Amino acid sequence: MKRFEFFEVTADAGYWAYGHTLEEVFENAALAMFEIMTDTSLVAREEIRKIEVRSEDEVSLLYDWLDELLFLHDTEFILFSKFNVKIDETADGFKLRGTAAGERIKEKHEKRDEVKAVTFHLMEITSEDGLMKARVILDL
Repeated sequence: MKRFEFFEVTADAGYWAYGHTLEEVFENAALAMFEIMTDTSLVAREEIRKIEVRSEDEVSLLYDWLDELLFLHDTEFILFSKFNVKIDETADGFKLRGTAAGERIKEKHEKRDEVKAVTFHLMEITSEDGLMKARVILDL
């Protein structure tokens, strides 16, 4: 099973993230976002950030997860390459607890596209034949 694949979007970056569980989809969606920025295979897992977000539905949770990762990238100049996510349904929506492992941006990191923002445009999460997928479009 492929983890993610990109599709053409005018002036933006779009991708489908795949997984057998919702958690795996969120992990692969995060990996795809950082793959747009750099070659994640060259990002060491030297530092870990704990992330917790709550949202009213799964799509909003995905948006908030990716937005928090982008915020950490922008404010701490850090790239991530490994993600672990646990999602629980709560009385008022969903709660995600996760970790992101990576390192500060260094000269060795290939500079690809700059992601300016996560968007809700066409964002969706679907399930078919035991495989889940999420569509994400990022503003470059």
